[in-house]
Amino acid sequence: MPSKPYNVGIIGYGLSAKIFHLPFILALPSNFIFHAVVQRNPQPDNDAQKDHPGIKSYRSTEELVKDEKVDIVIVTTGPETHFELTVLALKAGKHGIIPIPQNVEVRSDKKDTVVVEKPFTPTSKEADELVALAKKQDRLLTVYHNRRWDSDFLTLSQLIANNSLGRIVEFETHFDRHRPEIPAPTWKTTTGPTGGAIYDLGTHLIDQVVLTFGLPKRITGFVGAQRKGDTGGYEDSCTVLMHYEGGLMATVKAGVVSPETAQLRYWVRGEKGSFKKFHLDCQEEQLKEGLRPGDKDYGIESEDHHDMITLLDNMKGILSTSQNGHITQEVYPTVKPPTYVEYYRQLAKALVGEGDVPVKAEDASAVIRLIELARESSKTGRTLDV
Repeated sequence: MPSKPYNVGIIGYGLSAKIFHLPFILALPSNFIFHAVVQRNPQPDNDAQKDHPGIKSYRSTEELVKDEKVDIVIVTTGPETHFELTVLALKAGKHGIIPIPQNVEVRSDKKDTVVVEKPFTPTSKEADELVALAKKQDRLLTVYHNRRWDSDFLTLSQLIANNSLGRIVEFETHFDRHRPEIPAPTWKTTTGPTGGAIYDLGTHLIDQVVLTFGLPKRITGFVGAQRKGDTGGYEDSCTVLMHYEGGLMATVKAGVVSPETAQLRYWVRGEKGSFKKFHLDCQEEQLKEGLRPGDKDYGIESEDHHDMITLLDNMKGILSTSQNGHITQEVYPTVKPPTYVEYYRQLAKALVGEGDVPVKAEDASAVIRLIELARESSKTGRTLDV
């Protein structure tokens, strides 16, 4: 625990800041305090200073990074702005993400930080430049891949770590929804370098695969539109095949035409067993409904969302060749997660030299490079080496 909490300045005051960052910053008052925000156009029903009396509200990032009391900068604006704003923060000597209680003296030994929302940057070249700049400035840089702390992913990680499934041969990770209507325009629906499902949802899914298995040897991408009448070129869906040595194939899928009562989240098959999981982690919906860390049942998945693990009861052989292998099923409970608060707990430790940042910027850069390769593969119709 730091001797004094860190002051956090947030760039942007939209959904990302309100739902995915501030609840967790405010849940750790011994580590962080919400000190300042960049909100260009406050409105009567959307005003950070009204929501959080006592904070400073700036109209530009240039003003915020000049505030000497800001220790950590969180970049929550659209991904096309991430590179420029992160450069400003790093060159100003900032790290990224958390606040200090008011009237607390800022330590002279602090190491400032910058936290960047996902997707990290439009290109891996820009991401690599930010990694190099952070090292040059001796600053911490981390990217907000918060779904590393989804309860379903942690449950699956536990099964893989204890070898319950044996050697994994197929790993499917889905983020499917049934939304066939053309959506209202946002950065996610643009045809620009960071638009589309692969940058929005694919970043999370690919990050989880790489965290579990490392970088693949080859990659095949199918990126395009499932919606009828999409004339704007918005890539609303993607399927990415990640080829590994030893026979493992990881499949990343995000689609918008999937009329299911329960959407598939994971389907993982190994020599000893398989794990099939439906439904998304509950934290995002709970946060949107007003639930916060520390509230009863926050982050706890309802029991009717617990899913099935299938095992060979003799735990030997491969099902397709085990003539006498009887298959059993059991409901496997979802683990109780540390929740997204854990991202900030780890960041707080990193700031005092106790471990790494929660997500290394180098990892996030590798994810962007895989997205670039997947899009190139889709465009050229070829499987590419990584």
